[in-house]
Amino acid sequence: MKWITWWKVALVMSAVVLLISCGGNTAPADSDGAAASGVLNIFEWSGYELPEFWAQFAQKNPNVTVDFSFFGEDAEAFAKLKTGYQTDLVHPCSGWWQLYVDNGLVQPLDESRLENIKDMPESLLAYGRINGQLYFVPWEWGYESILVRTDKVTTMPTSWGDLWNPEYAGHVAIYDSGETQHIVGSLVLGYDPFATTAVENEAIVQKLTELKPNLLTYWTDYTEVVQLVASGDVWVAGNAWPDTFMLLQDEGVPVAYITPTEGRMGYVCGFGIPAQARQVDLAYDYINAATSLEAMTFLINEYGYGAANSKAVDAADPEIVSLLQIGDPAILAQTVFYESLSPEQRELFVSNWDRVKAAP
Repeated sequence: MKWITWWKVALVMSAVVLLISCGGNTAPADSDGAAASGVLNIFEWSGYELPEFWAQFAQKNPNVTVDFSFFGEDAEAFAKLKTGYQTDLVHPCSGWWQLYVDNGLVQPLDESRLENIKDMPESLLAYGRINGQLYFVPWEWGYESILVRTDKVTTMPTSWGDLWNPEYAGHVAIYDSGETQHIVGSLVLGYDPFATTAVENEAIVQKLTELKPNLLTYWTDYTEVVQLVASGDVWVAGNAWPDTFMLLQDEGVPVAYITPTEGRMGYVCGFGIPAQARQVDLAYDYINAATSLEAMTFLINEYGYGAANSKAVDAADPEIVSLLQIGDPAILAQTVFYESLSPEQRELFVSNWDRVKAAP
């Protein structure tokens, strides 16, 4: 298998957008008989602009230019929209969705316009339902787990707590995120990550500080952790995503992706239409294309992520589905998914993480 890396995507993005936006069949007529035209602005994670994800949109709207802009983390996306950034679609993850709604940044969705909603499990849709209305359409879900260089370790980790194993000293990398590491510390100490007390929060800070002798570095993006593991500098990478595992495996690097006894961590991300969107009709067209069976099957096959369209599991490469246990209800049931945080919780977790990193 050949996996597409994010940095390669960046090199071809401009050409792809231009070719797809300008080509295709005759455009459908709008209510006045005119072909749809203009620009659809999408605020997106890098890597999700691939034309396979919106081929049906391009076919239906050949005179529309799709203009992608990118954010590197949820905090950045939320902050930009809160300051008035103009876009027609945004693609944040579920831990932030409540904040978008509370701040009036997105509009409730008309479910009758979502062509593929019937094929989405309610267990995922529930994350996007806030105050009884659907504000976000789930698109992808995925794991965060422990990635291991099997040729470098004598003892394979089986738990998040094994990140502290002295055998790995100087060869561990973890994701540089206060929220993420609060959850890791909570799981190791047996706490509910989203309902910790002041005493428990202090215990988490202490536990994370005790991990520092094992750390080589904190990783901040996909390409960085791939390089660190491929070089052999990192033997155990915490919070790695499935596409990291698949890319390294495809390149012949001996790696394993484990299921910790406490459960993998997980995330659900999806599309919302901002309250000030200018191209609402086109935004619905794009969501319908992106959640189609073809687009969702491509997502599983290329990135190893779970797809919101449940039909895609049967259509995808069975080797990938089995390898990452995407269709295994037992794995999902024990996955610890990110939940919405209050601004106070988020500020506390970030502050505590800063304390950990500053500690000697």
